Amino acid sequence: MKVVYADNNATTMVAPEVIEAMLPYFTEHYGNPSSMHSFGGQVAKKIEVARQQVADILGADPSEIVFTSCGTESDNAAIWGILRANPHKRHMVTSRVEHPAVYNLCKYLAQSGYHVTELGVDSNGMLNLNELADAVREDTAIVSIMYANNETGVIFPIEEIGAIVKQKGSILHTDAVQAVGKIPLDLSKSTIDLLTLSGHKLHAPKGVGALFVRKGITFSPFIIGGHQEKNRRGGTENVPSIIGLGKACELAKKFMSEETTRVKQLRDKLEDEILKKAPDPRVNGHRTQRLPNTTNMSFEFVEGEAILLLLNEKGICASSGSACTSGSLEPSHVLRAMGVPFTAVHGSVRLSLSRYNTMEDVDYIIEHLPPIIRRLREISPYGRETKVKEQTARASARI
Repeated sequence: MKVVYADNNATTMVAPEVIEAMLPYFTEHYGNPSSMHSFGGQVAKKIEVARQQVADILGADPSEIVFTSCGTESDNAAIWGILRANPHKRHMVTSRVEHPAVYNLCKYLAQSGYHVTELGVDSNGMLNLNELADAVREDTAIVSIMYANNETGVIFPIEEIGAIVKQKGSILHTDAVQAVGKIPLDLSKSTIDLLTLSGHKLHAPKGVGALFVRKGITFSPFIIGGHQEKNRRGGTENVPSIIGLGKACELAKKFMSEETTRVKQLRDKLEDEILKKAPDPRVNGHRTQRLPNTTNMSFEFVEGEAILLLLNEKGICASSGSACTSGSLEPSHVLRAMGVPFTAVHGSVRLSLSRYNTMEDVDYIIEHLPPIIRRLREISPYGRETKVKEQTARASARI
């Protein structure tokens, strides 16, 4: 069966060049980078090459890169690291549309005696910066706002946010897991203090990530153990995956212009054609301030799970939101925060492309998705009721 993969915000295919770069570190170069002998020492040197490659895509200094196991660990390390380094500050600010790695951590913190202010978003998924300015207090230890939303692709004005946070004397962390590799970043000119990225979102393997910690930021380690990562993250390094992450960042920087042109063109055609051909569609999120690869669409009076099951029968891989919450029957907290109508919030589908997608992939989705929506509308009691009302209205107009 033909497979069209359009769920790249959940995870990506590991690039062939990344696999090739990793393989020697499972067999030929398997030494421990912390060992004193040269066999391990050569591995340590390659980790530093990977650190430089990660720093290059961010516009950062290599010394500011800490390797982790994933985006979730990086988010937790950033927030806990700042809270522990500033125990007298018991307040933090975040948004209502964060990834579960931040959203659920903030819920836990709120239940553990910290004060958490959640910022709302408008119908386009955008923040009110005046609300942010009012929320940051003298006892605010950290502001954690994502760079780009994983469900809608909406990009927040992080530098404007950072300017407000700096003026208020606090620290800014951003979860940039979805942004890195898709849009240009330059932390050398940025107000960001800490930034999270994850390997498997940019064609590196699962199980590796990184945290940018700006020089001068007081930061307590999240995982305490050995001296690795300059005492900022204990534990023997996942060498093959770190090498893979470095190579993936090198490739992502090389193909950045393709992400913002060809991939965007594929996304725009996909979206435009579905808007024309499917009944009662809507795009969730700002139409221009968003990632070039992502569209989140809702369809009135149908269930997103049913759409995904029927797409799966055609070999089309998509999502109804974050992969980390796909097992939940609750509607997306992101779409609810945006005020998406009840009749549409359950019928949402996220389609996210990558540089490995083709026009043939897009045409295949366009061929199959609108008929699926029409089919589900026909069997939906709400859909039948709407159809009767439309027929009655047309009949009345003819009289």
